[in-house]
Amino acid sequence: MSTALDLSKVSIVRGDKTLLAQVSWTVREGEKWIVLGPNGAGKTTLLQLAGATLHPTSGKVKILGQRLGKVDVFELRTRIGHTSTRVADQIPPTESASDVVMSAAYGVSGRWREEYEDFDVEQCSQIMAELGIAHLAGRTFGTLSEGERKRVLIGRALMTDPEMLLLDEPSAGLDLGAREDLMASLELLSSDPSAPVLIMVSHHVEEIPVGFTHAMLLRDGHVVSAGPMESTLTAANLSRTFGTKLELESSGGRYTARRAAFGHRAH
Repeated sequence: MSTALDLSKVSIVRGDKTLLAQVSWTVREGEKWIVLGPNGAGKTTLLQLAGATLHPTSGKVKILGQRLGKVDVFELRTRIGHTSTRVADQIPPTESASDVVMSAAYGVSGRWREEYEDFDVEQCSQIMAELGIAHLAGRTFGTLSEGERKRVLIGRALMTDPEMLLLDEPSAGLDLGAREDLMASLELLSSDPSAPVLIMVSHHVEEIPVGFTHAMLLRDGHVVSAGPMESTLTAANLSRTFGTKLELESSGGRYTARRAAFGHRAH
C-alpha cells in the first residue's frame, strides 16, 4: 500500500508560538482519517501542510510521493481536493449548484465561457447523485442552506478526481438534521473503494462518519495518539486530548462522548 502523506518530525513555529511540535504521521492509500482536538490544537495547520499550502519550519513533508520544497506546489495542489470556508467564500451566490461542482474541472470558482465536454457533465451528475444532492443542481449557491452548501463543496472537491480529499470542519455551524445529511454523504463516500484518501478535521467525535479507519488526536501542537480507530479513539486518549475526564460510547459505527461523572474515572 503506497503512502499518500508522510510527515517526519515536523514543526511549525511562528514567532514565540509553536503551532506543531515534532509531528510524525503516515497516511496510506485507502485510509480515512479523523483529526480531533480542541481549539488551538494545530488541526487546521496540519491540514494546510497536507494541502501543500504551508511549509514546515523544520522536518520533512512528502505528499503523494513529492517532497515539499522540491516540487511545484501548484501542480501538486491539483491532485488534492480541499473544502473550507475560504473555498465557499469564493463562490458567486448566483452560481447554480451544478456549475459550482463542474467549474472545478477548470479550476475556476465561477462559470464564465468555458466549454465543458459531455464527460464533465456526466461526471458532475454522477458525483451529485452519489452525494445525494442531485435535486439541488438547478438551485443557486446563495439560496442553499449551510448544510447543502457543504455537500455541494464536497462534490466540487471530488470533480477533479483528487488522490486526497481534505475536509476542514465540514459540520461546523450545521444543525442536527443538516449534520446527519452530511454524515450520510460522507459515509457513502468512505464506503466507495475508489474514493480518495480522506482526512477530516473536527472537534467532535459525534461527527466521525461511519467507515473512517484511523484517528489522530492533537493537543497544543503535539500528537496525543495516532493510529487505527479502535486503538486510538479511547476515553483515556480523549481525556488527555481535551483536558477533562470523558466517557466514550459507540453504536453502529458512530461515537458519542460526555464528561465522566464526578468520582468516576474514564477508561
